Amino acid sequence: MKYSSLGRSGLKVSKLCLGTMNFGVDTDEKESFRIMDAALDAGINFFDTANIYGWGENAGRTEEIIGRWFAQGGGRREKVVLATKFYGDMSDSTDGPNTDPGLSSYKLRRHLEGSLRRLQTDHIELYQMHHVDRQVSWDELWEAFRVVLNQGKIGYVGSSNFAGRDLVKAQYEAKSNRMLGLVSEQHKYSLLCRLPELEVLPAAEELGIGVIAWSPLDGGLLSGHALKPIEGSKRANNPERVEKHREQLLAFEALCREIGEQEANVALAWTLVQPSMTAPIIGPRTLEQLQTALRVVDISLDESTLNRLDEIFPGPGGSAPKAYAW
Repeated sequence: MKYSSLGRSGLKVSKLCLGTMNFGVDTDEKESFRIMDAALDAGINFFDTANIYGWGENAGRTEEIIGRWFAQGGGRREKVVLATKFYGDMSDSTDGPNTDPGLSSYKLRRHLEGSLRRLQTDHIELYQMHHVDRQVSWDELWEAFRVVLNQGKIGYVGSSNFAGRDLVKAQYEAKSNRMLGLVSEQHKYSLLCRLPELEVLPAAEELGIGVIAWSPLDGGLLSGHALKPIEGSKRANNPERVEKHREQLLAFEALCREIGEQEANVALAWTLVQPSMTAPIIGPRTLEQLQTALRVVDISLDESTLNRLDEIFPGPGGSAPKAYAW
């Protein structure tokens, strides 16, 4: 495994991040344990989850599975750089009028305590805002984060699904409060979703914020199975989307066959070429899928291949400000 710094922090994380969204939903607890053990054995030390995973009335189930895995001991917790998120509705009636999604100091404190309890740990290395909340002031947010940072309950603050303007605002206010600010931004980014190159990636690079790519296979379209669906697959078998991108997917398939690599691995390796990228999130449902993805960090895409990928999957037309004007 290869490692890089998480943004401008001194924390080293694996260049593949283990996503756990399937745990307790499409992947049962036993297989989830096998995947986490194998990931750790392969050198993946960066695990990402969220308090709402499990979804709806089962929100929190994924964190509970990870907590029971930690409870087995053997240094599991000590070896993992743990990331989780808060923002959404936890379907908890005791939240009263505060069930709505948001980032208030109340929700931060309450949902952090809930995550710590489910994860069976006393700290979380990276605590992420799952979405921006422009109704909450940064004075409120950074003060709430300062408290839990000083308590040692979290190590760093990250964001997810923030626009470029939100990253700039967050860092400006953090500096005003004499705080480090954000070290990471988790964002949807793939060969089929290159809009972040316009504003988010350049802003993150300039501000020293590491980018963590979620859905780097675009819901399975770039997995290599979209044109030949696997029985039982839930994500890649969207007929309308497959038809919309059929020509691109066929050209991508041909290119990957030519260079002798699987489509999913090429799509993941491509994200790592981006200068602000810390890690793409891999979300295996099975141990086999995890093992297949481990090769990604050893794939080197030459300039010719990158140019052909640009031709197949055109970007948004450059980064800001040049994309807007000369």
